Amino acid sequence: MNKTELVAAAAEKAGMTKKDTEAVIKTAFEMIEAALVGGEKVQLIGFGTFEIRERSARQGKNPRTGETVTIPAARVPVFKAGKALREAVSK
Repeated sequence: MNKTELVAAAAEKAGMTKKDTEAVIKTAFEMIEAALVGGEKVQLIGFGTFEIRERSARQGKNPRTGETVTIPAARVPVFKAGKALREAVSK
């Protein structure tokens, strides 16, 4: 399911217009992004948790040349599914 399909399905289920539904979904994504950029964790009970983790610098290899390269440290977003979501998917 892509974003367009998500908007269409949510609009139909909620009885809203696609335009209004898209605005709500876009705003929710922006709020999650802003919280993560600000260093906050976003916890949606029953769904999961979004957070930022620090990945340390490490050594890697260029697959074409075999040359060793340094991969720099980075902050990366991660999602951990909540118990209810894990159980729903595993059924």
